[in-house]
Amino acid sequence: MIRVGISGWTYPRWRKVFYPEGLPQRAELSYAARQVNSIEINGSFYSLQRPKSYQSWHHQTPDDFVFSVKGGRFITHMKKLAGVETALANFFASGPLALGSKLGPFLWQLPPTLGYDPDRLATFFDQLPRTAGAAAELAAHHDSKVPEDQALTTAPDPEHPLRHCLEVRHPSFNDPGLIDLLRQHDIALVVADTAGKWPMIKKITADFVYVRLHGDTELYTSGYSPAAIDAWAREVEKWAENGDVYVYFDNDAKVHAPRDAMALLARLGISAC
Repeated sequence: MIRVGISGWTYPRWRKVFYPEGLPQRAELSYAARQVNSIEINGSFYSLQRPKSYQSWHHQTPDDFVFSVKGGRFITHMKKLAGVETALANFFASGPLALGSKLGPFLWQLPPTLGYDPDRLATFFDQLPRTAGAAAELAAHHDSKVPEDQALTTAPDPEHPLRHCLEVRHPSFNDPGLIDLLRQHDIALVVADTAGKWPMIKKITADFVYVRLHGDTELYTSGYSPAAIDAWAREVEKWAENGDVYVYFDNDAKVHAPRDAMALLARLGISAC
């Protein structure tokens, strides 16, 4: 399975450029979901969402659509993965399980200031639920940051597997021990293209590959040339021989992300949902 899409979809600058003039804002997700076959939810990084939002996103997308969900920055950037038992419970109680069969991997993006600490990582990885049922059990331990009447602590399919991936941004992660640690915990290492600003490590550490393309010459700004799209397509095809691949374009500043995602899908010969 190859999934290609965009990171987020609510960008005012995309209106009248990617989104047709006159398209209501409430219809933007359903429109985007017809151009790509996956979307990375990034609003969940900035704040806890609500189950009704996830339910709405589920209903607005095709049956075979998949969402990835970005983990909260309170966990990754503020708590820096330490002492996050309740924070994780709140995150999972905030509604991602409402995506049901459309729930794909969870992305945990670390800040550039956080260096490689194998013990900190291992402790965090051990707390991550690996099934929707386990996530629901964890969610039941939420605190008042998720009011009881707004918490989702059940899963439509408790056996639905949950995958996790880690995006690193500190040079100390260029350590062979990281690869072994991720493989031991079945966590995918994100292949992140950041115009050379942060490490890009192409190592397979789980049964899927997760790619984030932030721009190859200018972070968040530059688009990918046809030659660059071809090069990434060859990488994706190679990775897909051994497992699922998820690719998200995050070069949103000049509306390149949706165009590049559609170009990669076309190059791969894959139809959108």
